[in-house]
Amino acid sequence: MTKRTRPRAGLVALAAVVMTATALTSPAQAARHAAGHEATRAAIEAAVEAGVPGVTAEARDTDGVWRTAVGVGDLRTGAPRGVRDRFRVGSITNTFVATVLLQMAAERKLSLDDSVEQHLPGVVAGNGNDGRTITVRQLLNHTSGLYDYVSEPAYYRKYLLGDGFLRHRFDTLAPGQRLAVAFSHPPLFRPGARHAFSHTNDLLAALIVEKTGSSYEDEVRRRIVEPLGLRATSHPGTGTLPPRPSGRGYSKLFFDTLPDRIDDVTAFQGSQVWGDGDIISSARDLNRFYRALMRGKLLPPRQLAELKTTVVNPDLPISSYGLGIERLEMGCGETIWYHDGGTVGSLTFVATTEDGRHQFTFNYNGDWEVSQLLPTLNAEFCDGE
Repeated sequence: MTKRTRPRAGLVALAAVVMTATALTSPAQAARHAAGHEATRAAIEAAVEAGVPGVTAEARDTDGVWRTAVGVGDLRTGAPRGVRDRFRVGSITNTFVATVLLQMAAERKLSLDDSVEQHLPGVVAGNGNDGRTITVRQLLNHTSGLYDYVSEPAYYRKYLLGDGFLRHRFDTLAPGQRLAVAFSHPPLFRPGARHAFSHTNDLLAALIVEKTGSSYEDEVRRRIVEPLGLRATSHPGTGTLPPRPSGRGYSKLFFDTLPDRIDDVTAFQGSQVWGDGDIISSARDLNRFYRALMRGKLLPPRQLAELKTTVVNPDLPISSYGLGIERLEMGCGETIWYHDGGTVGSLTFVATTEDGRHQFTFNYNGDWEVSQLLPTLNAEFCDGE
């Protein structure tokens, strides 16, 4: 990598940059996981050997449920990671928001082809940004062209790097403050021209949920969390710590003179990722959510088909982006639907087969080591005996 960045989304693309892609692209026969998930556990152990403090994971398939936790949840005390740990899921929040908006579309409370301006009048404006030309669908599949506020250099330095993060981690940020950062820049391209991930899209989608229903948090809770019994899934609001049980979160904050310094970044203001990365969950809950989603328990057939209608991801040709979810073609012939999520101190990956029979979620409590992300996924869905 030539640019020092902390991943908050697009972990598959990031991993593809820093490792060879043969695990996903070389010819192979499709295979179920090895008995006992030995290959998966070996890949998780390799991640810890490579520098990840700890990993928690769960797989669900026709053989039942398999869980493991490797490494430490607390570098100071040496306490191990737990199989029921809760963690920040980052941009996996997007799948929850997209599901709510698709339910609203099924109820005819909105249309995916509505303009953003219809629901958020006057919000997307200035410097060539125009909510009248962008649709709800384009927010969800990231073809709006809107600038990603997280990548704005001054914002990134202030809230995500080194002393900036340490000084400002407890700042309360309103959605409008983050949007103002995005709209201080012109669009990257005209709406619909291509796909490019932007946290700005997801923040706007959460605001549309609020304009169409009650609060974003209440809609996610009422429509997804409570019906599925996701007891470990919550929103932090303005809280600063994930509920227990949970491990600590660690980051290399990229100090110029101490590039390998590791900081405990467990605590930070939940409002800084409201709507586009704030949900806290567990491997169990994410697997239950994705299983229900793919099996049609949350969306009618028409809306589920919309969810799975993808656009090309030019940054990673083996992956394409639907509405809050991505499709990945594995080299062994398996196709999975997934989302990844990165935030300060946490990297998470959740994947499912299209028939909803096999789910796999794993979380790192460190945000700098990604070399084993794809090998772990490959081990679970392709390696067999």
